[in-house]
This record gives sequence, C-alpha cells and structure tokens, in this order.
Amino acid sequence: MTKSLDEHQKWLVNFYKNRDWYNYSSLIRLNFLSEEVGELNRAVRSIELGRDHPGESQKTEAELQYNLREELADCLDQILIIADKYGIDPQTLINQNETKIKARFNLPD
Repeated sequence: MTKSLDEHQKWLVNFYKNRDWYNYSSLIRLNFLSEEVGELNRAVRSIELGRDHPGESQKTEAELQYNLREELADCLDQILIIADKYGIDPQTLINQNETKIKARFNLPD
C-alpha cells in the first residue's frame, strides 16, 4: 500500500506516540536527525567513493541503493516528526520551499 506523505506522517506520529518516542524534545530530535544525516552521508559515500574498511564486505549495487533509500527515509521521518511537533503539515513545507525557490530564481508559477 502506497501512502501519501501526509498519511505517512500521521502513521509515524502514532507509532512514535505508542512507543513514547514522540515526547522527546525537538532539540533531542535534531540530534537524532544529525545521526541519520551521518548515516546518509556514509551511504552516499559508499556509492560515490566506495568503502575501504577491513570489517565490511563489498555490497552490491542493489544493496547500496537500498541502504541509500533507507537512510533518506530515516532523515525524512525525523523531519516529519519535528514538523508535526510544530503543527506543520508536509504539504506546507513543500509549497513554501517551492515558492521560495521560484521567487529566488525568478521562475514562473
């Protein structure tokens, strides 16, 4: 089943609340986001530069792509939780960002 971003955010918030994870402050949540960004960095580095670590086996292209999607999703989830804590729906973020870019680069609507 494919969910919209809004549906996923609602599901995610419910999941976090049920596990008592939602109550962490936004400052703590930003630490979690930083950790996930570090893992995303590692996933991109593995694709772009490869890994040369004696404790790791060589991953297939499919494994690398799966890991990249996983880390991007983990970052997105942290952003969605922070947005929910401040009452901001995902579509608002998307619209506001697109409006800002269009204005900054003089792009038509």
